[in-house]
Amino acid sequence: MTTTYDQDPTKVAEHLRDDEVHVWRLAYQHQEGREPFQALLGCYLGLSPAEVQLELGEFGKPRLSSVHVGDLHFNWSHSIDQALFAVARGIEPGVDLEKLRPRPRAMAIADRYFSPDEAQVLAAVPESERDAVFLQLWTAKEAVLKATGRGLAFGLHRLSIEWGHRHLALRLLEGEDVAEWQLHRLPLDDGHVASLAWRGEPRVIEMRALAPLAQ
Repeated sequence: MTTTYDQDPTKVAEHLRDDEVHVWRLAYQHQEGREPFQALLGCYLGLSPAEVQLELGEFGKPRLSSVHVGDLHFNWSHSIDQALFAVARGIEPGVDLEKLRPRPRAMAIADRYFSPDEAQVLAAVPESERDAVFLQLWTAKEAVLKATGRGLAFGLHRLSIEWGHRHLALRLLEGEDVAEWQLHRLPLDDGHVASLAWRGEPRVIEMRALAPLAQ
């Protein structure tokens, strides 16, 4: 996966294939709310941002209103001053982004909310790597839970992530066959950690950015 910089997402959106997931990275300010994401959705729907109508699913996950015909699905995540937006046809993507910063309570959170296997992995890594590994596990768990539509209310302890320096996989998800799931760490930069998940066959991940971003 490599990141391509684009100023006109409409041209990219026109070529979304059924075997792809498009992931957009963009600068973001909290006060912008949903507007940047509705603008990107509009590119894929051929509509202006104002015409894009959203509603909340049973567990609060935003989705397209039933007035929009088709099988387009999306998810977004933001952290501090950046955001990720994932969009695909025929699957429900889940994406999560975190800015890398000190997490003094990482081990305590893992002991309380993670699976025993995940907590053991985190305890075993050098302290200098612990924040990054914690966030990789966290974003992976969030991405999967967002892809189910349930979010954190489902319970972080009800799924388990297998982590390695070059490996990330879903080991357990209560009530699900993990063989049906795809889970990927997204290559960003040394200051951010992100994961993408969906239930379904493997797909090509197209990483895009609206403009070069400050690291």
